Amino acid sequence: MIKDSSIAPGFRGDINGLRAWAVLAVIFYHFGVPGFGGGFVGVDVFFVISGFLMTGIVVNGLERGGFSLLAFYLARARRILPALIVLCAVLLTLGWWVLLPLDYKALGAHAVSSLVFLSNIKFWREAGYFDAASHEKWLLHTWSLAVEWQFYLLLPVVLLGVWKWRPGRRGVVVVMVVGLLTSLALSVVVTSLRPTAAFYLLPTRAWEMLAGGLVFLLANRWALTARQRTVLEMAGIALVIGSIAGFAASSPWPGWRAMVPVIGTAAVLLAAQPASRWTGSSIAQWLGTRSYSLYLWHWPIVVALTYLEWQADSMAIVAGLVLTLVLGDLSYRLVEVPARVHLNRFRLGWGAAALLGTAIAMAAPGAAVFLKDGVTGRFASEIEVIEAEALNKNPRQGACHIGTGAGSPSCRFGGEQLRAIVMGDSHANAIVSAVAAATLSSKDGVMEWTSSGCPIMQGVKSTIFENWPCVDFINWAVREMKGISSEIPVVIVNRHGQYALGKNEGHGKSNIPEVYFSRQYATSDSEYLKEYGDHLTDTACQLALSRPVYLVRPIPELGTDVPKTARSMVWGQRTDASISLADYHQRNAFVLKAQDAARDRCGVKILDPLPYLCPDGRCIDVKNGRPIYYDDDHLSEYGNKLLIPMFAEMFRLNSGSSAGI
Repeated sequence: MIKDSSIAPGFRGDINGLRAWAVLAVIFYHFGVPGFGGGFVGVDVFFVISGFLMTGIVVNGLERGGFSLLAFYLARARRILPALIVLCAVLLTLGWWVLLPLDYKALGAHAVSSLVFLSNIKFWREAGYFDAASHEKWLLHTWSLAVEWQFYLLLPVVLLGVWKWRPGRRGVVVVMVVGLLTSLALSVVVTSLRPTAAFYLLPTRAWEMLAGGLVFLLANRWALTARQRTVLEMAGIALVIGSIAGFAASSPWPGWRAMVPVIGTAAVLLAAQPASRWTGSSIAQWLGTRSYSLYLWHWPIVVALTYLEWQADSMAIVAGLVLTLVLGDLSYRLVEVPARVHLNRFRLGWGAAALLGTAIAMAAPGAAVFLKDGVTGRFASEIEVIEAEALNKNPRQGACHIGTGAGSPSCRFGGEQLRAIVMGDSHANAIVSAVAAATLSSKDGVMEWTSSGCPIMQGVKSTIFENWPCVDFINWAVREMKGISSEIPVVIVNRHGQYALGKNEGHGKSNIPEVYFSRQYATSDSEYLKEYGDHLTDTACQLALSRPVYLVRPIPELGTDVPKTARSMVWGQRTDASISLADYHQRNAFVLKAQDAARDRCGVKILDPLPYLCPDGRCIDVKNGRPIYYDDDHLSEYGNKLLIPMFAEMFRLNSGSSAGI
């Protein structure tokens, strides 16, 4: 029988029990268990613990005079890599049988980035308006492992340099305090400006680990009584629990808010209560010992529930939690412990070579899957055609559709003779090629002015973003129009349902406004919708004073990602994503009323896509076996061509305008 080598001399049960709190918080949060809306702070708890333990290892080694960088890195690799390699191997193997090419390609890329501990950078670069839902990335949780590993790489090098400059703990404390304050300040600033970068990257997370390191360095300076330790621990636990219950996914993170669980964790570490009722129970010790494997395996199970559309099924959630415990225990007993025991028997160089070779051997198939575009041909062609439509979007989306900033690249589509300006949000970006294809001559073209998540209404404000670029974009567009011939019409396309009522994809709260004007409303009540409609009408009429204005009726929002319905076809099913006209009218009644008011008041023209997208009383998701959307609400390049007759009629009506620039 292999002995559990994780119970090492100096083992602190309170830290192990604190790991249990952290991993349970993360797991319950990801499974959507009520009361754990801020469970993501468990990662922050892990960061502080890691900083405490790693600083202790390095400083103790330096004080003994026998610290080895290679031995430190190998010990960390022995702890992290074996279970991660097994997880990647299992996912890539199962993925061959159940994941369609696009999903399998993404898994391959994420496996490689996880194994080289760069997944935090990978997910940061993927994140954004057009990013796939986080619950569809099988290895998303490995971002935190990457952050920790990057910290592990830098910490001993920095401390070695400080130690040579000024031996002893005092110099280390000074450097770590400076590092903590710098990283914390950066975190606070970047969280408000670039929240995704702040969440994923080491510079804005390092302060959390440095906080743990400082607790280790300063702990012996205070002689605490037993009562003081008890009070300190209870205060720390209260801060951690308060963070779990009080914060939510909408809380900007990390920033200053992360100080709450970080200070709480630091307090528990400083209290050092080995027999605490909070951390010392047998259940807490069992969970804490297996926390790494539990963390590794819980997230793929959460993703699997999403793939199977069981994420809201209470019985499926319970089964997922039980499976997490089973797989976490098996991974700990059959992978973590044996790997550490056997790798400890190797000489330093051989152990490093064995781990590196195994990691490369696992990364190679992941890279091959990515380079082979997910290995097409494993499923029936009609299934893969449906999934592939997710990529059939405006090929110039990245260059022409802006996410931030006041201006626009003013991309031209079609010929050089300008015949229309297409203006709006991502729904406008999704149909601009159809507008260009509808022009009357090959010399005619259109210009795109679109900004992500931006409703074209003056005076609009966001309930979500503090520094919202939409306002600057609208003001810029109004100024730019003054330099363009008044005969050139503007075609406005917006997803008004989302801004006024919230998204309808099954996540997020409904009837909660995303924008406001005079004041913020708690819900999208009739008073709010009237104010919204009035601003829509007023803006359209204001623009109509200087040029023809065409308002496109809202594109139907299906609420179901159409290309991803191919996943259910793998299991012999087909999800119908179409919606009824009645559902469409119920969601968009306030928009239609406001657009009609603009038509009646100031001669704005209405373009109605419903005859082309909603035949026979239903708004379709597929035509001729192929999706007309590249997700749940954006028309694909195939689907938008259904609207060419509508835009062609617009150009015929406006054919008297011959001016252009």
